[in-house]
Amino acid sequence: MVDSDEAGGCGCTGDSARAEKDPAYRRALWIVVLLNLGFGACEIVGGFIADSQALKADALDFMGDGTITLVGLIALGWTAAARARIALVQGIFLLTLGLGVIAVALWRALTAVAPEADLMGGIGVAALVVNVASAFVLSRFREGDANVRAVWLFSRNDALANVAVIVAAALVAWTGSAWPDLTVAAVIAALFLHSAYEILRGARTELRELTQTA
Repeated sequence: MVDSDEAGGCGCTGDSARAEKDPAYRRALWIVVLLNLGFGACEIVGGFIADSQALKADALDFMGDGTITLVGLIALGWTAAARARIALVQGIFLLTLGLGVIAVALWRALTAVAPEADLMGGIGVAALVVNVASAFVLSRFREGDANVRAVWLFSRNDALANVAVIVAAALVAWTGSAWPDLTVAAVIAALFLHSAYEILRGARTELRELTQTA
């Protein structure tokens, strides 16, 4: 995921100061936005066709990443207070997604049906390619301050999550069980919740500091 220190402390929208001054970095972030939102929309459709909770959760991860980065780019030049308030909305958004994925996974656990393993694995491979492409686009910016490096690390970590989806698809095919799919969905949801916590904590700290210095 991608967000700035001023908007949550986990690097999810990148370094806003650098994005304002470096057109190449800003273009790289726009490419990542398009890749995430575009593939996320495709993957959510594939998740329903394959009946895979892990694919649906990964699709929400793509769309969450793309949305957060997009908002961060739109907010360039806004005041620090405005960006911090936007970060609160972003954190609540991710929190809602995470809780929703967990709730659906728990509900599906009661009537677990194995997803289409071949389709699940194929889409997982495509998702991995997209995330590797995003990481490649950002790799030239991975050296720098914590925020710049975090952008690249989040894309790399998302690629690792895609590997987990592919492994889950293989286990579903091998066991004929839905549990590998549900387990990976729960893990991705946990990442949503962790990111939401970091963003909300950072945004609240930023707003508190701004209030004290006002």
